[in-house]
Amino acid sequence: MPDEIGTGAVGTIEGLLVETRRFPPPPEFAAQANINDPSVYERARQDPEGFWASIARELEWDQPWQTVMEWNPPWVKWFVGGKLNASVNCVDRHLKAGRRTKAAIIWEGEPGDERVLTYQDLYREVNRVALALRRLGIEKGDRVAIYLPMIPELPIAMLACARIGAPHSVVFGGFSADALADRINDCQAKLLITADGGYRRGRVVPLKETADRALDRCPSVEKVLVVRRIGESHQVTMQAGRDLWWHEVLAGIREQYCPPESLDSEHPLYILYTSGTTGKPKGQLHTTGGYLTGVYITSKWVFDLKPDDIYWCTADIGWVTGHSYIVYGPLANGATVVMYEGSPDWPDKDRFWDIVERRHVTILYTSPTAIRQFMRWGPEYPARHDLSSLRLLGTVGEPINPEAWMWYHEHIGRGRCPIVDTWWQTETGMILITPLPGLTTTKPGSATLPFPGIEPDILDEAGNSVPTGQGGYLVIRRPWPSISRTLWGDPDRYVKTYFSKYGPSIYVTGDGAKRDEDGYYWILGRVDDVLNVAGHRLGTMELESALVGHPVVAEAAVIGVSHEIKGQVPVAFVSLRAGYTPSDSLAEELRRHVAEVIGPIARPERVIFVADLPKTRSAKIMRRLLRDIAEGRVLGDTTTLTDPTVVEEIKRTWIAEHGEQE
Repeated sequence: MPDEIGTGAVGTIEGLLVETRRFPPPPEFAAQANINDPSVYERARQDPEGFWASIARELEWDQPWQTVMEWNPPWVKWFVGGKLNASVNCVDRHLKAGRRTKAAIIWEGEPGDERVLTYQDLYREVNRVALALRRLGIEKGDRVAIYLPMIPELPIAMLACARIGAPHSVVFGGFSADALADRINDCQAKLLITADGGYRRGRVVPLKETADRALDRCPSVEKVLVVRRIGESHQVTMQAGRDLWWHEVLAGIREQYCPPESLDSEHPLYILYTSGTTGKPKGQLHTTGGYLTGVYITSKWVFDLKPDDIYWCTADIGWVTGHSYIVYGPLANGATVVMYEGSPDWPDKDRFWDIVERRHVTILYTSPTAIRQFMRWGPEYPARHDLSSLRLLGTVGEPINPEAWMWYHEHIGRGRCPIVDTWWQTETGMILITPLPGLTTTKPGSATLPFPGIEPDILDEAGNSVPTGQGGYLVIRRPWPSISRTLWGDPDRYVKTYFSKYGPSIYVTGDGAKRDEDGYYWILGRVDDVLNVAGHRLGTMELESALVGHPVVAEAAVIGVSHEIKGQVPVAFVSLRAGYTPSDSLAEELRRHVAEVIGPIARPERVIFVADLPKTRSAKIMRRLLRDIAEGRVLGDTTTLTDPTVVEEIKRTWIAEHGEQE
């Protein structure tokens, strides 16, 4: 990132955070942490293959591997020759270990209904569904698409597919018919598992109707299994010969045990399509042994999972966070996992804190965008509830600004809980940069240090490591077990996207980052979320962090808008905290504030006040839609948004102030 703003004294991350507080692990937490020996970093650095092999041995293998890692850049294989089954590691082995009656999944529906599945219950359901899939003609290697709300049948279906060696492709329940059809057709799924509907903000999400529109263009699908979530009040069309009710199919299954397939370590476990892409979707292929090793140990060490923990990751399983840290990672550890179907503000804005209190949640893993939304709603909502059960907090999905980190620390953790700010991607499968809560002194806004065995670097355009405090491209220099192996059906695109900039042995993440004097990593956001203002490159995260640092701002999204002289200028979309009113003078104050924090070049050209920002249900801000509005383009697909009406309201605001197009 040559000429990126941030190389001078004012614009660096250090400049933004010169007074950054440091939070060492609480002594009582460190004393009992799953990992509290700092020598683990050096052991992993000296012998990374030996390190990963020692972790993999904690899983249950049918057949040991002959080679830990086989690397022909960019192609890698892990635990070559080994055989195992992910379903056995997530379910069966916990029965043998005495966890038969332990809660595996505590599920709560948005209307308030609930189910608790013990590991014995989960074992029974996974086996029955696996038998049903085989009866429907699904064999090892066949792909199964899953399009479900956040209900227990979703992880059950995933584990049943894993049991018989059928790679699953979960499609987020907020995706449109077109998006669903694209994904089904790309992986040529033979079976679709969906539901009559789900609940979101008190309304029914009509999944079966959406699926039917998609299936008109999906000739590979032979059968459709439909879970009855809503019931008789929501009638759906069932196509004779193709559509089958889940409960009716399972009623015909008398056997209790489906023998698991003993699968090669490199056997495909799932295909997950990266969100926000245009054109042909990118199907990230994750395999079994390496992926399971990575998510198992990061769940154990990063979240410090203990036998009596109640762990809640608030993501949707339709995203990789849900795959890795609701299903495979925690269940491989024998954890108790909370699942919630609906919205955090239904029926009121304290739904999350009500769940934490009632379920005695001890570990909470959520997104910075959600935290900033909670900030905007105000601290009175968490203050209504006893959150003393919490002992560890985590963030995921995007860089967290220091102000949101501190709010999370003070109002949710009540000053007691370590925070693990985790950086990773769909492509990485597992957390790669993170604090270890029993070891790492944290700094608000920094993902801190690489996980043991991970070798990141920050490079300039020419491939040189950048000096401390300067921005560059975040890369990983060595493979790790859970890296996606390819893009389904498109290996050339895989190489071009991730391994072409600096050669086949260096993975390019697409994110910008800086490193401080302690070696801590500060993630600056996507490289393609970088503005080029008069030859200076500005990371949107730095501008957004500066804005949210102002006491009146709850959330901010910054985009670059074309400018005939400067190339691009920053435009900020800002939502205010409760009790503050938009005004021209406040807009000017915020513009001046950014200029003071970062430098005059970063001053937003305009500040647009909005009630809310367009976000997906995984809490990602859709800056692409804001750019579409500002540039006068036809809006892209908005079906993945939590509330599509937000975009229309922003568009009306923009047109009222600036006209149809500048």
